[in-house]
Amino acid sequence: MAGGSSKSNAPSARKRVEAETSLLKRARDGSAFARCEECHKDVPVVLIDMHSCSFEAKIKMNLEAQLVEKVNEVKNTKERKNSGSTEPKPKRSKGNKKQKDPNKPKRPLTAFFLFMDEFRKTYKEANPDSKGVATVAKEGGEKWKSMTDEEKKPYIDRATELKAEYEKALESHNVEDAANDEGGSGEELVCEDNDE
Repeated sequence: MAGGSSKSNAPSARKRVEAETSLLKRARDGSAFARCEECHKDVPVVLIDMHSCSFEAKIKMNLEAQLVEKVNEVKNTKERKNSGSTEPKPKRSKGNKKQKDPNKPKRPLTAFFLFMDEFRKTYKEANPDSKGVATVAKEGGEKWKSMTDEEKKPYIDRATELKAEYEKALESHNVEDAANDEGGSGEELVCEDNDE
């Protein structure tokens, strides 16, 4: 029924304004326009009461003033961009990233991840056919939520021990790294001098 007429798509009947035909102009759709004698514009007859030529003139003047201000703002922003572009900004590339220290100790596991290590083993033994990682994680999360604080205590204690060990290792690594930076910079200069 693509070509059929339906009431929702039918154009609504327009009201015709009755006035002298010599003063009115009609658009193709039948709407009536009257010419304003002050500004010489065609104004819809329905909106003629709200038409104010002096108000429109003020709006035009304001728009022209705003256009002049916008042109000035555009010029100012271009000048700012040009003045700042004399020194090109360094582009970030993948090579400029701070490289990770391979000798830095790894962060310790949290209590939940210590629990999950044990849970995965027991879950795999109980369900050897299950190979979905998401199901194991979901089951582990649900079990962790259902555990009491007393049941979680061994994992929490182990996590605090690992964290203390990590902090000691990190501290000693930072001391060694600082010592290498102070002494290492002189050795690098010597190597550079020898190469030249």
